[in-house]
Amino acid sequence: MIKTQNAKRTTHNALRTTKHAFTLIELMLVVVILGALAAMIVPRMAGRSQQAKISIAKADIMSNIPSALDLYELDNGAYPSTEQGLDALLSKPAGSPQPNNWNGPYLKKKPIDPWGSEYQYRYPSQHQRLDYDLYSFGPDQVKSDDDVTNWE
Repeated sequence: MIKTQNAKRTTHNALRTTKHAFTLIELMLVVVILGALAAMIVPRMAGRSQQAKISIAKADIMSNIPSALDLYELDNGAYPSTEQGLDALLSKPAGSPQPNNWNGPYLKKKPIDPWGSEYQYRYPSQHQRLDYDLYSFGPDQVKSDDDVTNWE
């Protein structure tokens, strides 16, 4: 029994001496490599977030919301008025024009642009060849050159 205990101690001591730890130089080298990689990758990704948000807004304005508006118009014979707005796609609106054949909801949730604001809707359109205006004020949330619209 005493030999077994001594053998365990010897094995334990041998394991303790063979452990390997990272040196400070090795850790610093890893940090420098990670820093160099970050310096090369981060500038390339910096503008992508804004581009992705603009792409999402364009998809909503050119496809997703217009599909719901077209279904609404097909059921009711007219698009919702400016006053009824895009909320008419979620619940039956009051006011004129009265949607007698409302068969919604036409959207699952309220359409919000990627910057956290509601999409802007106007019927009838103030632009030729369009039934309605649909737009987002974009990142600055004021009327400017970065607006995402369905007429440009």
